[in-house]
Amino acid sequence: MYAPEHLIINVEDAEKWESFIENAGSVFLGQWTPESVGDYASGTNHVLPTYGYARMYGGVSLDSFLKYITVQSLTEEGLRNLGPYVATMADVEGLEAHKRAVTLRLQDIEARQTSNWR
Repeated sequence: MYAPEHLIINVEDAEKWESFIENAGSVFLGQWTPESVGDYASGTNHVLPTYGYARMYGGVSLDSFLKYITVQSLTEEGLRNLGPYVATMADVEGLEAHKRAVTLRLQDIEARQTSNWR
């Protein structure tokens, strides 16, 4: 489906159509909302995705200038629970180093548990 930079819905009860819109850079509802108001006066973003890129991106916003970092932290128990699945997925993908990063840690956990039980 094409995603326009500007989508003008100029029909009666335009608001009822808003929930059907999945992709658009900016939407203008009703006969009293011309695109030029969005460009110059309504306070909405004027830097919008063109060439149908509104399927994947919104307009430039503060978020466009922020960098997000994801952080993961497992406990030993967490790795014991997830590790075998992660190792299997890495093996299926042929990523031996990823698999070893997990299996070596799991072996260490097992060795420590075995030595503590003696």
